[in-house]
Amino acid sequence: MILVLASNSPRRKHLVGLTGWNFRVKPADVDEEFYPEEAPPDYVLRLAESKARAVGAQVDGDAVVLAADTTVVDGNKILGKPVDDGDAERMLRRLRGRTHQVYTALAVYRVEDGRILTDLCLTDVPMRDYSDNEMMAYIGSGDPLDKAGAYAIQHRGFHPAEKLVGCYANVIGLPLCHLTRTLEKLGIGSKTDIPMMCQNDLDYRCSIYDRILRAQL
Repeated sequence: MILVLASNSPRRKHLVGLTGWNFRVKPADVDEEFYPEEAPPDYVLRLAESKARAVGAQVDGDAVVLAADTTVVDGNKILGKPVDDGDAERMLRRLRGRTHQVYTALAVYRVEDGRILTDLCLTDVPMRDYSDNEMMAYIGSGDPLDKAGAYAIQHRGFHPAEKLVGCYANVIGLPLCHLTRTLEKLGIGSKTDIPMMCQNDLDYRCSIYDRILRAQL
């Protein structure tokens, strides 16, 4: 198998690197416009599948393409990447002290027979009541500007979320246990203990990985 990651995200490349699968990167170029009245889960599933099919049309027949799309949602409002510091401040003020959702859709496309499998992960993210000074210092670092929702959950200086119960890797951009169970449906297993590799790397104790792998979540 040749696994092709349809993303140039450093975070996704790092997470796939924990799995033990050999992979190469071929970023997808698709229109990411949000359709009116489109629900956030439908949006990320549509984009993930579009990315997988777009890259699948450009690679060899023995490839399996992995595509993902992640979005931050507050209510029914999708929060993309901030356009500037002011936009980042508005997003972080909106999210402060409240719980929002992060959706990631996966699409795995086997080129040889055109089979495509999708999966969806949802994580509730409780943001802490960070101070204005903390928020402005984080914005000043420049880190929010390439992050959906204007934050990186793994940022050790800002650490914006607290008491998270759910898939931490999902919020970063690639739910590895969902990926594991999806690839297993194609007969693609791993010799690596992916849940443990994920938790050790992210320094996070996950209470739900076994239920995800058993398709109970």
